[in-house]
Amino acid sequence: MSAYVSAFELFSIGVGPSSSHTVGPLRAARTFVDALQRAGRLGEVARVGCVLFGSLGATGIGHGTPDAVVAGLQGHVPETVDPDAVRGAWTGWPDGAPLLLAGVHPVAFSRSDVTLEPRTRLPQHPNAMTLTAWDAAGVVVASETYFSVGGGFIRRAGDGDAGAGSGRDGGAVWPYRFGSAAELLALCEREQLSIAGLARRNEEALRPESEVAAGLDAIWDAMTECVEAGLRAEGTLPGMLQVRRRAGAMRAQLEAAEAAGGRELPGEWLGAFALAVNEENASGGRVVTAPTNGAAGILPAVAMYWWRFAAESMLAPEHLDRRRGIRRFLLTATALGSLFKANASISGAEGGCQAEVGSACAMAAGGLTAVMGGTNAQIENAAEIAMEHHLGLTCDPVGGLVQIPCIERNAIAASTAVTAARLALRGDGRHYVSLDAVVETMRQTGVDMSHKYKETSEGGLAVNVVEC
Repeated sequence: MSAYVSAFELFSIGVGPSSSHTVGPLRAARTFVDALQRAGRLGEVARVGCVLFGSLGATGIGHGTPDAVVAGLQGHVPETVDPDAVRGAWTGWPDGAPLLLAGVHPVAFSRSDVTLEPRTRLPQHPNAMTLTAWDAAGVVVASETYFSVGGGFIRRAGDGDAGAGSGRDGGAVWPYRFGSAAELLALCEREQLSIAGLARRNEEALRPESEVAAGLDAIWDAMTECVEAGLRAEGTLPGMLQVRRRAGAMRAQLEAAEAAGGRELPGEWLGAFALAVNEENASGGRVVTAPTNGAAGILPAVAMYWWRFAAESMLAPEHLDRRRGIRRFLLTATALGSLFKANASISGAEGGCQAEVGSACAMAAGGLTAVMGGTNAQIENAAEIAMEHHLGLTCDPVGGLVQIPCIERNAIAASTAVTAARLALRGDGRHYVSLDAVVETMRQTGVDMSHKYKETSEGGLAVNVVEC
């Protein structure tokens, strides 16, 4: 089985604050009502309920998970839903009011129909939820358990790994199949392709070249819109912490310094870009999983860094087309991200923050190395450097909110990604520790890591910082 995951699965447009705790549950609830509708049984339903287990139950309120479930039951999908339709969908629900399942069939619904069971952990995955529909007599019409496995991907109990996906390209047969970084490099060497070129060939097996380009451009446009929105926003983020937004103030300071004739370091902007995205994510705004929401600021920040400060310095003509360069960046990152998802994890609830921020940092480092003219070996080296120095990173959000330490962590990781790329570009691609060894180490570390440090807010900063 190939590790490759489509760019349009790995980079999905959705809403904040969490891909596994918001986007995945929304997608699962929508999948549940869609199945009822396809089976012709939606009209039998008089009541629905959802139980959130493990990590989904532990930090569900802070991540807006019940809100996402209600939005999904109403028929919304992450790619197109108005963020305002998700915010408060459960928390502000008037008990007993009719809920339109799939947007068409009304049932009485109360907030108590969504329950949290943080102490019950299903063995298949820490992010589990069971959706049940009953008829007027109280007989179960349908009941399904779903696992939100990271990055907005879901898996239905009983489907196995083949069921994982966001619903568009899951189960695709790729012309270029690889299960490890070593196989990827060997395949690229044999076919005389760059990593991005090989990823592009896989994407073009599903859709025309023009659609691949347009789709990647749409992902980049959504990323840039998120950056710009975050750079212009002010005020405080939702939740009991009342975290102050900083990206807008940083933008104003940097613009003022530039207007005065000073040359601000690109690294200052790099941090502002990352903060902007993750502040938008924390507010429940439109964001692109990259590969998760908690780590969504790293790839856009590094790509924007290249777009604004490095692209013009490239001498090769093909690099002067910024759009073309961004497609190469995203496709390279896709191939690398696929390895983490297949051979370790991109889920903070499963592997800690090393699985989210570490994976995103490695993907960004590889993408930047590619657009800076690096070889495949240098790209693999950059990804290895970036991931190696995130091993063991815990996921311990204060108050269960994707704010502290998540927002600053993205800015730091963006800087690490740039450093990793520059170190790799100064070498010839030969290095002692392989990317495969680091991916396996990350997997083992995630298995050994206490569940307290995997997004449950039961350890680390989450218990050593006063919330209010």
